Amino acid sequence: MSPRRPQPALLDAALVLASLADAAVHVRVEPRVATACALLAALALALRRRLPLTTFVLTLPATLVSEAVIAPMAALYTLSSLSRHRPLLAGCALVHAATDFLPWPWSSLKAAELTRTGSLFHLSYTLATAAAPVFLGQLVQARRDLSLRLAEISEAREYERLLTAQSVLAKERAQLAREMHDVVSHQVSLIAVQAGALQVAGPDPGTQKAAATIRRLSVETLDELRHMVSVLRAAGSRPTELTPQPSLADLRRLVDGSGIEAELKTDLPEDLPPPVQRAVYRTVQEALTNIRKHAPGARATVRVQRSGGTLRATVTNTAPTRPALPLPSARHGLAGLRQRAELLGGTVTSGPTADGGYELLLELPAGDPS
Repeated sequence: MSPRRPQPALLDAALVLASLADAAVHVRVEPRVATACALLAALALALRRRLPLTTFVLTLPATLVSEAVIAPMAALYTLSSLSRHRPLLAGCALVHAATDFLPWPWSSLKAAELTRTGSLFHLSYTLATAAAPVFLGQLVQARRDLSLRLAEISEAREYERLLTAQSVLAKERAQLAREMHDVVSHQVSLIAVQAGALQVAGPDPGTQKAAATIRRLSVETLDELRHMVSVLRAAGSRPTELTPQPSLADLRRLVDGSGIEAELKTDLPEDLPPPVQRAVYRTVQEALTNIRKHAPGARATVRVQRSGGTLRATVTNTAPTRPALPLPSARHGLAGLRQRAELLGGTVTSGPTADGGYELLLELPAGDPS
């Protein structure tokens, strides 16, 4: 973790105090002009971030009439770190060197002194001290620009990675949509067609009723598959609405169309939160599906009621009357129900009953019924 940088206001205040201390050491009380110039230069540093060129101009008299150097060099450094006008910076550095080199008052200057070796060394020194803050300011400016450029490059790379990930995801969804359309939808369509033929030519009413149920479920599944295909193909473009989500009002139709002998007992109001209603519906749907697959011939009882602040949905089935057919299963149904219940603050438990059947219980917080 990088160290915290001082606040700009605190740094400016410290710089003003350092300039005042420098003026106190190098400026005598008399003449008063030098003292006034040094104080003006020190106080002008408070404006160095907003008016860097003005601040530098206000520090020049102090450079001319005194030996205080902190305020003028700080002003020149600030101007160099904020300005991109190279000729202006070069001119300011030369002006600073000239005011520092020339004696005050100017009437004491003698032409012969310019030829002396000491004066040449002094001129070189003033040029170097004027160039140093300019170079340092330009270096800080370049470092700041480089940091900004690196941040922009990082953002661009992150955006590129995001686009790449979205492109890969879009390709995978498109492939999945093709598989669902070409394979799954085709097979479900064949099931619906065969069930319709059996419904018409069935040998007895029971067979015809079962075929009608299979056909209706196949058609509903086919509609949902087609909508899922459209959702997958629309990934990355405008949002696509999902099919209307089920509620407690759909429980009766779900139980009646389950294809098994089932009884529904419920006294719940239909004003429960939609997530709770969907959780109850999906739990009953999964339980009835498992009964059809693993307990052929069993009877089921669905009870949904609220006791105090807890909603309980119980699906119980009797023992199967015939062997179950081997059907493919990912065994993720109950795990998904538990995750859905946990998100709502509830639980899902399941297990065999004493008579050889099975029971699944969903418990959710439903608030106070009063």
